[in-house]
Amino acid sequence: QVQLVESGGGLVQAGGSLRLSCAASGRTFSNAAMGWFRQAPGKEREFVAGISSSGSLTYYADSVKGRFTITRDNTKNTMYLQMNSLKPEDTAVYYCAARKNLAIVTVTPGGYNYWGQGTQVTVSS
Repeated sequence: QVQLVESGGGLVQAGGSLRLSCAASGRTFSNAAMGWFRQAPGKEREFVAGISSSGSLTYYADSVKGRFTITRDNTKNTMYLQMNSLKPEDTAVYYCAARKNLAIVTVTPGGYNYWGQGTQVTVSS
């Protein structure tokens, strides 16, 4: 079983930065591809960024490419999302997710077995 806990959300002005963290428990962290998703009110959950189990491959939604950076530290069982040049449309609840013993990222929420509780990110204009 894997448990995920996000932190680092908050309120920031447009153009600002935030760094989200996702701490994972469980011995299978280093075997699992992971991802960040977000969900705004009235909208479906959408893929933001993903990283392979080794950290060598990363993927981004077009809307965040060039502004967000996903990384992971398998020695600390932690994944990060550095968010720069934030825009009001980035406002959402951000969730981290992990696949079960699968090394490759998928952009489909259904492809992830474990989810955190979410952290709110609010970007004011």
